Amino acid sequence: MADYGHEPAFGTFITPRNDRPEDVVALARLSERAGLDLVTFQDHPYQAAFLDTWTLLTWVAAQTERVRVSANVINLPLRPPAVLARSAASLDLLSGGRFELGLGAGAFWDAIEAMGGPRRTPGEAIDALSEAIDVIRAVWDPSERGGVRVDGEHYRVRGAKRGPAPAHDISIWLGALKPRMLRLVGAKADGWLPSLPYMKDGDLERGNTIIDEAAAEAGRDPREIRRLLNVGGTFAPTGRGFLQGPPEQWVDDLLPLVLEQGVSTFILFGDEPRAIEVWGGEVAPALREAVARERGASGTAAGEVVRPKARALRRDGIDYDGLPAALRGKAVEPGDRRYASVRSTYMRSGSPGLVIQPESVEDVVAALGFARAQDVPLAIRSGGHGISGRSTNDGGVVVDLGRLNGIEVLDPAGGRIRLGPGARWGHVAEALHPYGLAMSSGDFGDVGVGGLATAGGIGFLARRHGLTIDHVVAADLVLADGAVVRADPETHPDLLWAVRGAGGNVGVVTAIELEAYPLRDVVYARMVFDAAATAPLLEQWGRLQEEAPRELTGFLYLSAQRGASPIAQLVSVYAGDDTQAATDVLTPLLGLGPLLDQQAAVVPYAAIVPASDTPHNGGVDRPLLGSGLAGHLTPEIAGRIEAGLRDRDIHWVAIRSVGGAVNDVDPLATAYAHRHQNFSLSSVGGRQAAFLRHWDALRPHLDGLYLNFETDTRPERLHDAFPGETLTRLRRIKARYDPGNVFDQNFPIPPAAG
Repeated sequence: MADYGHEPAFGTFITPRNDRPEDVVALARLSERAGLDLVTFQDHPYQAAFLDTWTLLTWVAAQTERVRVSANVINLPLRPPAVLARSAASLDLLSGGRFELGLGAGAFWDAIEAMGGPRRTPGEAIDALSEAIDVIRAVWDPSERGGVRVDGEHYRVRGAKRGPAPAHDISIWLGALKPRMLRLVGAKADGWLPSLPYMKDGDLERGNTIIDEAAAEAGRDPREIRRLLNVGGTFAPTGRGFLQGPPEQWVDDLLPLVLEQGVSTFILFGDEPRAIEVWGGEVAPALREAVARERGASGTAAGEVVRPKARALRRDGIDYDGLPAALRGKAVEPGDRRYASVRSTYMRSGSPGLVIQPESVEDVVAALGFARAQDVPLAIRSGGHGISGRSTNDGGVVVDLGRLNGIEVLDPAGGRIRLGPGARWGHVAEALHPYGLAMSSGDFGDVGVGGLATAGGIGFLARRHGLTIDHVVAADLVLADGAVVRADPETHPDLLWAVRGAGGNVGVVTAIELEAYPLRDVVYARMVFDAAATAPLLEQWGRLQEEAPRELTGFLYLSAQRGASPIAQLVSVYAGDDTQAATDVLTPLLGLGPLLDQQAAVVPYAAIVPASDTPHNGGVDRPLLGSGLAGHLTPEIAGRIEAGLRDRDIHWVAIRSVGGAVNDVDPLATAYAHRHQNFSLSSVGGRQAAFLRHWDALRPHLDGLYLNFETDTRPERLHDAFPGETLTRLRRIKARYDPGNVFDQNFPIPPAAG
């Protein structure tokens, strides 16, 4: 038999006794400390001496950080599959992708029937297991339209809602020995999980043959199916037989099972702490090394095999099989169960051909090199918000930096912080709060660090503390050619200049350093108005906001309403906890229009940009957003916004105040040159022709744009974003660092000629 090429993994099979439950959990935690990959428990709900396995799995997952958990195996007749699917997905989400699903058809039928379960013949039990797998996989797949419908003999599901999707592709492993069960493994499962003590000579080879033949009949690659094995033995100073001896003998005994029988996961029976330590600390690393050595000598490659659904949905122009080995477990294809959670941004429903999720700088280099070799578009994504939709694509490669999400406070006294591009600003605010620090960063906590901190960063503290980019002091990047560089005032200062305002054009930022400032609490005020008289409200608010002290930054949101007046929501943040000063500047705002609601409170800054890890699921294929900057909210601007809402050319408008500290910066000091305007305008539309007409009429009254809020790709928008000398300098920098225009999806800047 062949080696199926999976990376070796090791686990424990712990008895879930309930007389000393703390010992059971301690053994699971010891398994993790010993470096093992997996902790499993048998599932016999009718056994009064045992803890309930599902409850135990959740408890152990909460008590550990890295190790995966699974039943060995779930008693299906007493666990309804639709509920089991949701329970499994929930535990996987809560544990960060650390659950696997071992399933069994059932045994001990008298005990099952005594607990209220069905009594099934062996054939019925296998049929029920097959139906259950269909139910579970359908529930886990929210990307499919409509509810779950399975009309089986044993399980009938009629329109159940799909989801949630698990955090990772949960494997379904079947405990099986008889031929019909083995054929089911080959047809539908991800793994075969027998117990060696119950097997006879030749059973492994015969089982693999049946599974492989069934897989081929089902159009599957047999290598998709991991071969697991429960094993038992005794560690002793001298050898006394198979798995009866010192650790080095165990390695010799198990190695042929990997290389000749295809077993890649070994799970140790027993509750002896010392045996677990030797298993994880001595046998596992030595066997991994031996497998790698033998594979290297024979030229056998290790790695997981793509599921058939994913293979069928692959897109043209991408060499999927050429993906570097280091990235194979970090790439998501159409058809993978994780695809729905990584395909889209906040507004755009993307359909990329491949999403790569690097976990290190080396991964980013490999991902960029692979993407450059493909004949498809390349998009770079940070935290995933990306409302313009340019951080996803159709049929291309997305390099998703979401796993580079570190947050470090390097110097609490000086405010120096280091952030990964995939971190989200809500988590940053949360991490800075205990140090009495803050960083202005947009108006939603789920916005990613990388996109905002390289484009501008208009936030609730902007008028007092400036843009986010005004506090960037260094950045680490992977350049178009794969070089890893640091940009700071001494090293590559031109690159640092470009990163602050046009970072998406010059490289992939893998870390960014900023200087946060002292701030703990702010005064947060929210007012809601009937905006029937939209234009006068805008003009009056504009005047009051410009006259207000720098501590006050306001964001005004307008929503069109069918058959009713627009609604205006004003969010104002006073950068400090001086309630009297805040009251003095907030009170005049109450007269902007008919007041529908109001609230004000002193809160931590982190509370107004709460952390969120909600997946971004898009909504439209091509979002429509327009963006512009203005010195003042003039009657012409206010009137056109009112008309756009009335005619429903635009559905939603956001006007964010800037000015103040933003305008203290020299326009040529960063690649963001807009340092005299007081307002940033953006809006969302639904009908493209009407939306573009509205913005074409509005733009003559505006001065520049903020590119993260813009979807119009006509050439003149580039000049709006980067005026005059700024664009000239950017083109020279582009020619130096990205002459081939690899980064061409986010307002691409043409490299200077010559």
